[in-house]
Amino acid sequence: MEKRSDYVLDDQIGYLLRRVTQRHLAIFSEAIPQVTTTQFAVLARLAQMGPLSQNLLGRETGMDGATVKGVVDRLSRQGLVTTAPDPEDRRRLTVTLSAAGATLFRATKERALAVSDRTLGPLSDAERQVLMGLLLRLT
Repeated sequence: MEKRSDYVLDDQIGYLLRRVTQRHLAIFSEAIPQVTTTQFAVLARLAQMGPLSQNLLGRETGMDGATVKGVVDRLSRQGLVTTAPDPEDRRRLTVTLSAAGATLFRATKERALAVSDRTLGPLSDAERQVLMGLLLRLT
């Protein structure tokens, strides 16, 4: 890759990713106003994997400890998840999708798929596959 000596903001990956993220967040909040994207990620992962320790839930959703704690606290206040001490290690908190959380996830997962489709709307199917593959390599 050629090195550049001029810093052009519009050519920077972080800037472009932030712009795409802002667009995606706007589309998401319009389609699913009940929760944020990070809250939805927690609901989706719990629906997929079942109850998880808060620490593992953070790792599974790409959130640090403080962030996942805040997200879980907000979801708990909304009645969408429940928390309880792990019976084997009372220092560990187990997070479980509540009935209301499972209902919300089931009711919104098709809209969430449409959000992803709309976010990727300007791309062809082949371009979508390439982009997703490249982003996975960067994670």
